[in-house]
Amino acid sequence: MTLIGEFILLGFPELHGMRMVFFAVVLLLYLIAVSGNCLILTVVFLEPKLHMPMYFFLSSFSVGEFCGTTVVVPKMLTNILLDQNTICFTCCMTQVFVTFFIGATQFINLTVMSFDRYTAICKPFLYNSMMTNGLCLHLTLLAWVGGFILIFCQSVVVWMYPYCGYNVIDHFFCDVGPILKVACADTTLVELIGFFYGIIIMWGSFISSLVSYACIIYAIIQIPSITGRSKAFSTCSSHLTVVCIFYSAMFFMYLKPSTQGDSHINKVVYLVTIVVLPALSPFIFTLRNKDFQVALHKVMSKRNHNPFSFATQLLKHCSSQS
Repeated sequence: MTLIGEFILLGFPELHGMRMVFFAVVLLLYLIAVSGNCLILTVVFLEPKLHMPMYFFLSSFSVGEFCGTTVVVPKMLTNILLDQNTICFTCCMTQVFVTFFIGATQFINLTVMSFDRYTAICKPFLYNSMMTNGLCLHLTLLAWVGGFILIFCQSVVVWMYPYCGYNVIDHFFCDVGPILKVACADTTLVELIGFFYGIIIMWGSFISSLVSYACIIYAIIQIPSITGRSKAFSTCSSHLTVVCIFYSAMFFMYLKPSTQGDSHINKVVYLVTIVVLPALSPFIFTLRNKDFQVALHKVMSKRNHNPFSFATQLLKHCSSQS
């Protein structure tokens, strides 16, 4: 039985005096995140030379970044702009599900990307035969379907709890910990289940990535030339940077009982992962990537040469694929 029709999100009350400055900063970062990830998807889609496993998995990760930030930030910006702090019950529960579904998917995506880099560096002669189009598609489906299955059942349980009194959530979005704090029932069991889910998803993904990178680093050390070592490391340095930031933030926030911890610190850390990291990751993945830079220059040159060529090329590509 649900008696609450909406929740109140406290957000960052200490920044109320700088509300419009905060709005401008978050909006700018959101636009950078959306533009950067859409640019990655567009360039990879249009440039045949980027139709390879590494960029296929990067595209999947970019879709996750886009969805993860879009499910939270527009509502956050609306509340800041209109100086309101409410969210409907259904919207709140949808936010909980989509946020954690995307989060679980991104963990698996990062693991798959680690496996791809391990295969490319440690087994270069077998790479093309191992990383076939079929395997890439199956691994990507594993990430999205697996993330959905892992989170759906737990989200249904959270949705079915009775919420019948206090409806103030000390967060800027509907995070599961603050939600469970206002439930009119004992949430110990679902918190423990969520904690163990976190251990399975996060630690399983982290250990897999750690083993992959241990093998990668060992293989790079065995390369005799400094130029060879530098080139090999550059192919995985961007992914390693995102892995370090992503896992550090998620371990800090979620590998503890859901309703525990300093809410102010959690909000700041989650703001980094949901706003700052999606804005930075396109640059991290492409800044030192010469193949992507060449492909981007080629796509932009065609577009500047003929204003309609970009749309025409996109339509032709879609037609050929169908």
